Order: sequence, then C-alpha cells, then structure tokens
Amino acid sequence: MPLLTWLDESTDERPGAVRVDDRSLSWVELRRAAGAVADDLRGVRRVAVSATASLETVVGVVGGLLAGAAVVPVPPDAGPVERDHILRDSGAEVLLGPPGPDGVADPPVVPVDLARRSDGRHAEPDPAATALILYTSGTTGAPKGAVLSRRAIAACLDGLADAWAWTPDDVLAHGLPLFHVHGLVLGVLGPLRLGSRLHHVGRPRPDRYAAADGTLYFGVPTIWSRIAAEPAAARELRGARLLVSGSAALPEPVFAALADLTGHRPVERYGMTETLITVSARADGPRRPGTVGVPLPGVRTRVVDERGAALPADGDAMGELQVRGDTLFDGYLDRPDADAATRTADGWFRTGDVATVGPDGWHRIVGRAATDLIKSGGYRIGAGEVEDALLAHPGVREAAVVGTPHPDLGQQITAYVVGDGLGEAELIDFVARQLSVHKRPRQVRLVDALPRNAMGKVQKSRLTEG
Repeated sequence: MPLLTWLDESTDERPGAVRVDDRSLSWVELRRAAGAVADDLRGVRRVAVSATASLETVVGVVGGLLAGAAVVPVPPDAGPVERDHILRDSGAEVLLGPPGPDGVADPPVVPVDLARRSDGRHAEPDPAATALILYTSGTTGAPKGAVLSRRAIAACLDGLADAWAWTPDDVLAHGLPLFHVHGLVLGVLGPLRLGSRLHHVGRPRPDRYAAADGTLYFGVPTIWSRIAAEPAAARELRGARLLVSGSAALPEPVFAALADLTGHRPVERYGMTETLITVSARADGPRRPGTVGVPLPGVRTRVVDERGAALPADGDAMGELQVRGDTLFDGYLDRPDADAATRTADGWFRTGDVATVGPDGWHRIVGRAATDLIKSGGYRIGAGEVEDALLAHPGVREAAVVGTPHPDLGQQITAYVVGDGLGEAELIDFVARQLSVHKRPRQVRLVDALPRNAMGKVQKSRLTEG
C-alpha cells in the first residue's frame, strides 16, 4: 500500500482538498504538482525542503516522497549555523524553496512552481525506505537527524485513524509548523494517507481557528490556551468532532475551559520525534485531564526505575517510560553512539520521560527526567503537578517548575511564574494548601514570559541559565 494512499488513488478534482491560508489545490492538482517536483528529483537520495507554512512546502514534501527521496524539512526561522548544520549533516543534494541568506552554502536550489503539472508515475519505494529525516532540538550539542521510515509513518497514522475515528469525512484544521511530527506527519501526511481534507490556517490565531470550519482540530497547549482566553472564538468550535492537543502537557485549567466553552473534552496524546505518536486517548473513550491515554495498536510501553526494573502499573510509581513497536525511528543519522544510548539491551527505546501507568493502562506523563522529576529531601515530585496547582491561582497565567540545587534537600522546587499582582509567599502558601507540604515551591520567581520553542514547549534549561 502506498504511504500516501488517498493521494495516490484519488480522482477527485473538486477544489479545496488541501488549503494553506488562502490558497488551495484539489487532490488531483496536488498529485500532479507534486509529480512535477518528483520528476525533477529522479535519482536524488535526500532532498531538503524549506518548510514554510505554505502550499509550496506541501507540494515539495510530497514530491520528494513520490520520488522516493528522504525529505529533510528545514525550519524557516533556523539561523545560519543551524541551517548549515542540517543541510551538511543530512547530505541533502537539493534544496526545494528559496535560497538561504548570503554566506550560507546551500546545495543546488530548485524552486517549487505550483503551476507545473506532471502525470508521470514513480514506483512506490520499499516500506523500509527512509521517508523523513527530522532534526531534533536536543538540550546538548547540535541537533541530530532522526531517520523515519515510510513503514513507521504509515503505522503511526493508521493507529491514529483507529484511535480518533479519522476518516475522509473529516476536515482537519490546524496552524502548526510544517517541520515537526505534529504539523507535518500528522497534520499533512495524515490527510494525504487517510483522505480528510486539510485546512492549514497559516498563523494559529484564535480567530482563524474559529473560522476554519473543521471537524478535527490540532493544537499545542499555547494555541489552546489562547483560544480558551477568547470565549467567542472557542464557542465557534462547538461544531467540531474532536479537539486534539499534543507536543506538551495541556494545563488542567485550559482543559476545563475548553470543555466548558466548546463542549469538547480534548483528546491528549504522547509521542516524540523518535517514536512518532505512541499513546493517545480515544475518540470513543474517556478523556481525562492530565493524562494521555493508552498505547496505540502495535505499541507496547513500560515504566522502569533507575536500575531498569519494571515498576507496577498502580498509577503512583514514577519511572522512565520506555516504548517499542512499529512507529519507532530507525536511528540517528550517522550517530551510532547516540543510538546506543537510547536503546536497552532487550530492545526498548528510552524516552527520557517520566511517567506513571494506572491499572487501566492510562498513562500520565510527569515530564522529562532531567528537568521534570525533582528529587527533594527523599521525595520524588513531578513538576507538572506543582505547575497545575499554581495555574489554579486566578492571578497566574503561566508557570514552570524545576529543581534547583539545595545544600540540604539535594534539590528544591523552584517556580517561574507569569502573572499579575502576585507575591512569592502567597503562591507558596497557595500550593501548600492544595498539595502535600513537601511539594510546595521553596522559591518563586516572577518573570515577564517563559522561554518556549516553536511548538510551544517551555525550554526549562533556559530558565536556569546564568
């Protein structure tokens, strides 16, 4: 079966199958435009795509996949050093899109012309062939290229179709970047495999989501928080079928606000660049704030302690989440050392995330082991629980909690808070009244904003720099 099954087989020439901002193509137009790009790429093994939120990016990525090339999305806002690293490290032979700034040595540039068409056919590559090389934003060192096969992407999308009852009757609306798993694999390749129409709204503003008329909406917590803060926009989503949140934990107050304003309890899911999506709540099941559901078909998970011993599925035991299954990547490009560090001797992938699993199989992600599991005075404390407690205060707009060195406790709970008219002692007492006393912050720092990456994740390592 072709990776892009629907696109490969559709004869639908009706306009508007794939829309980005105010431009669109039918299924047939998209296949023929991408076919023209694929013709240009015959014999190319790896192709970089300047991944702007545009139809050109969609056509370029699809053209690369039709040609059987490994596609390397390049963030459009990448600085010269990051851009040069991605292009050189990936070995991209061609760049689809505009050239980079002066002084950056790009490979040969081929523009994507949406007016060109081709009916040429290209053989479907082996399912084990590389589809994408996505560069991860690690906390140390230069980004690494995660190699994702066509088989892994297909397994992920088919699993989500099962979990979310995702069909050709859906209209997917989102405004996510097109160089990550969420926006590109789920948000573009998903419709092209499963047949739902796609409306990428451009900049992900609440008014654009409200006007998109989708049945299925994707967003990150930052987007959902902004939508919840504009009740008129949120109420326009009542006609949707499913709201999906991912890429970071959705704060419980935002979950509650969306449920009240839209009539929908959001579906949360969990995944990484290296694993694609592995765990999700289901469209036909409950949605519980603070949890991400159960493993997708074909995925297995376990939680282990520091020695690698399995922990009980009792909803309380916190340990590293490890996964295995058909959605996993093939490794880091030319980095066998990094590969070895992520795999256990018995073949499981180490996510580096801390989680609990309940008796019913429901997963709760505590956060990254390096930043979100705080060991203070002999207690193991999840940063997310303290963040949710802070966000329940009416004056708190954003909160991030980390462990910082303490001479007696080992680590102390330090909170960074964005809000109005707040005092440190007030917030410490507020948390202590909700949670165990040992979970209260020892220090609260009031800041104007929290540092975030393109997907809205708080970059906690930057909070403690300097």
